[in-house]
Amino acid sequence: MRERNALLASSMSLFMLGFLLTACSPDASPATEGGNNSASPGKKEITISVYYPTPDLVEKRALEDDKIRRFTEKYPNVEIVKSDWHYDPNQIGIKMGANEAPTLFNTYATEGKFLAEKGWAADLTSLFQAYEFKDQMNPILQQQFVIGGKIYGIAQQGYVTGTIINKKMLEDKKIAVPPLDWTWDDMYNTAKAAADPAKGISGIAPMGKGNEAGWNWTNFLFEAGGDIQKVEGGKVTALFHSEAGVRALQFYRSLAWDAKAIPKDWALGWGDAVGAFAQSRTAMVIAGPDGPIDQALNQGGMKPADVLFYPMPAAVKGGKHTGVLGGDYLVINPKATQEEQEAAFRYATFDYFSDKGLASIEASIQQRKQDNKYFVPPVIEYFTSDSDYGKRVKAVYDKYDNVYQYLPDIMKYLDGKPEAQFNTQDYYAAMTSVVQDVFSRKDADPKTVLDAAAKLVQEKYYNPIKVE
Repeated sequence: MRERNALLASSMSLFMLGFLLTACSPDASPATEGGNNSASPGKKEITISVYYPTPDLVEKRALEDDKIRRFTEKYPNVEIVKSDWHYDPNQIGIKMGANEAPTLFNTYATEGKFLAEKGWAADLTSLFQAYEFKDQMNPILQQQFVIGGKIYGIAQQGYVTGTIINKKMLEDKKIAVPPLDWTWDDMYNTAKAAADPAKGISGIAPMGKGNEAGWNWTNFLFEAGGDIQKVEGGKVTALFHSEAGVRALQFYRSLAWDAKAIPKDWALGWGDAVGAFAQSRTAMVIAGPDGPIDQALNQGGMKPADVLFYPMPAAVKGGKHTGVLGGDYLVINPKATQEEQEAAFRYATFDYFSDKGLASIEASIQQRKQDNKYFVPPVIEYFTSDSDYGKRVKAVYDKYDNVYQYLPDIMKYLDGKPEAQFNTQDYYAAMTSVVQDVFSRKDADPKTVLDAAAKLVQEKYYNPIKVE
């Protein structure tokens, strides 16, 4: 996402645990570690700088230190420098211009086209095509960094935004748990029944503060068949005020004013809404699953059976359960030499598909069990679930009763749609104002407020864009 500000923290928390499973796994044997890429750093002395976890992530830093140790043992000609810079769309241009960007850095699902067009991501096509495990990489994620037939990033883990449901709250009130193939009507009826405003309990807590509010609402725009923008003839045009957008905003209005299902204090950011869910103050929250589920189980004291991850509801029966697709990626600096790029690719994939990667997952699960905590894997991992490695990972998960298991059929309903190519955060900010207007004014007209927001976004942000 190009202007990712408020959602940076939430996205990172959604994937914090998933990163442990991939980029920071412990030792692997030379035969399996990182595949047998035909490209090689060779014997030339090489220095690369790599993404390094923030100081507060002590465990992850320890794992990364171990990875660096093992990598340099195998490739003694490569020196690894730890970079404390984490991707920021407002800083990447400055970093590139000053030659201060790391050789290998993290980024997000929406950034592929932007980075490729700016020349700030190396073309990894030849390295990827030579990668032994390329066919086991998850295409749902990897495809987001295929731009113009070329590959510009390495998938780590991802999610499709869905709805997390407190099953126990529903059962305690004798409310039927909705079907997995649910609709807006099912969400409305469930939220209305679960809400108890007098006790400060909401049926659903859509985010209403920060750009998260626009992000949450966009899922409903997609489900209604709408889109944020179109790019055609060198121009970017706003589409979110379409008939689909009006239907989606009318649904939000009905949750607030007809069902009275949202919190009385609806100005909740990501952390506020997820916290309310973990504290059983709301029956449903909209997000990627692993962060909220982790909080609910390990901070809120819930049991795995009490927490369900559902796809977003379809607008109508038989419709798609479309949710915003997000993910974490690693990108290589195009200003690096070919040898440095090869070394960075090796480092990025060093623990992928490895035997000791499995051992790392198991060790993390065991440590969580010792701490009386649950382990919540990402819903979409860098490998496909039906790959050889995916099956081996699943076998490890199945060995432990403290591993959260997603519903077996969830993947067949998840329909991920990437965010807009241009000015995503500006659009989210505009839609946050619209959501707040609808939540605060009963007489707010969805069509009128959407048209005003689209006019603002079009004139201020889209019109200056010239797409080559």
